[in-house]
Amino acid sequence: MLALERKATVSKDRSVRIRAQPFGGGVRILDQAHLQTIIGQVRFDSERSEREADFRILISPSKWELVRQYSLRHLADANDMELESLPHRELVEEFAETLGVGLQPHQYTFRPTGFVIENQPVPTDNVNVQRRPTVRVYRTFEVEIIDTALCRTMLSANQLYSDEELARLALGDSRNGGRGRANSILILPLNLVLESYLALPLDLRHQKIVIENHKIDESVLAILSEVDVPEYERA
Repeated sequence: MLALERKATVSKDRSVRIRAQPFGGGVRILDQAHLQTIIGQVRFDSERSEREADFRILISPSKWELVRQYSLRHLADANDMELESLPHRELVEEFAETLGVGLQPHQYTFRPTGFVIENQPVPTDNVNVQRRPTVRVYRTFEVEIIDTALCRTMLSANQLYSDEELARLALGDSRNGGRGRANSILILPLNLVLESYLALPLDLRHQKIVIENHKIDESVLAILSEVDVPEYERA
């Protein structure tokens, strides 16, 4: 089975975007000093990214190869002092947001599965910097939930909200002064997801698709090593 984070987000025009994507998020910058010697002043993509030291930064195209090599080198080191290179913090935060549970180390195992690099800039749909040409480096991990009770909680939550109900929750959060977001979980048979993508021609795979009436974000392809995607370089 494949567990995805299902997110509803209210945009500035009050429309609601719903998509399922892998658990995980921005890498945290632990020490900017070395990065500054490579690119100069670190410019974040939003005030929130700056406040949380997320590795979501604005760079000139000429700096991409330097930043790419910097990212691969530091994210490969589990004990790195400059970039957060392990998935624990993001997993804990997202399980709290999605399921309302405090994920504990004994409840899961993880193993690194490599890197996925987007070398060709594509317009981002991030609400903070919408349409800016963006390249990404993904550090991917396979996480297995080994706690039976938590597995049952995840399966129950999978049935809790339809996409429409999740959209209403996000709109309600926005009206109440929140960020206009609501999270849930989506659990799908892994074979179904693989077959859905493999059925598409190679040049049409890198897109959002619908599986069992749920919109699946193209970032899911980053964790599916069995699916070739021209837009991704795997390392």
